[in-house]
Amino acid sequence: MEDRMRILLCEDDENLGMLLREYLQAKGYNADLYVDGEAGYKAFLKGKYDICVLDVMMPKKDGFTLAQEIRTVNSEVPVIFLTAKSLKDDILEGFKIGADDYITKPFSMEELVLRIEAILRRVKGKKGKEITMYKIGKFTFDTQKQVLMIGDKMTKLTTKESELLSLLCAHVNEILERNYALKTIWIDDNYFNARSMDVYITKLRKHLKADPSIEIINIHGKGYKLIAPESEQGK
Repeated sequence: MEDRMRILLCEDDENLGMLLREYLQAKGYNADLYVDGEAGYKAFLKGKYDICVLDVMMPKKDGFTLAQEIRTVNSEVPVIFLTAKSLKDDILEGFKIGADDYITKPFSMEELVLRIEAILRRVKGKKGKEITMYKIGKFTFDTQKQVLMIGDKMTKLTTKESELLSLLCAHVNEILERNYALKTIWIDDNYFNARSMDVYITKLRKHLKADPSIEIINIHGKGYKLIAPESEQGK
């Protein structure tokens, strides 16, 4: 590939980090390795990265803190957490920060690459493909810019928020099946991804509460429904 995707790789286990970097480069990516969160953040500020792969337990700055700081600079860049932790609270904390995926060690390098490819495919593939603009009640939602607008207020959405709202808009006033949404956005409909989606639904409700005619309701045992008085879409 001529224009190689760039990966910010932060892993404090230098041996594992070097193995991952070599494997990613062999798969056609440009991967920059840093062994602590502080160095990773400085690199992110200087470089243009397509995705960040961050170890959670790192010296100087842990992965969660690093991801939050990265999000203040660029809310769109996808983030994958690598960690030896498997506690539910830690995994949910990662998703609350805006993680696109979460891989528990030990994992296969092939699995990591497949997850990276899936995320990049979603992020890049949706641009210019289907509908780029939705009208939801008093809101206008630009799917390409990942921006939600009402009056003179503009809210920048994260990649996950934008993808989920796009699916809800595509099924406005209809049931969006839970498993379909999970497999479309998170690839897997496991417990942790399901809890993550619940977190993002809560975030979207907060973003949309400026228009009381709009509601995202739970359909027990099935999924969600975006209720809106009107929904116009354009290219």
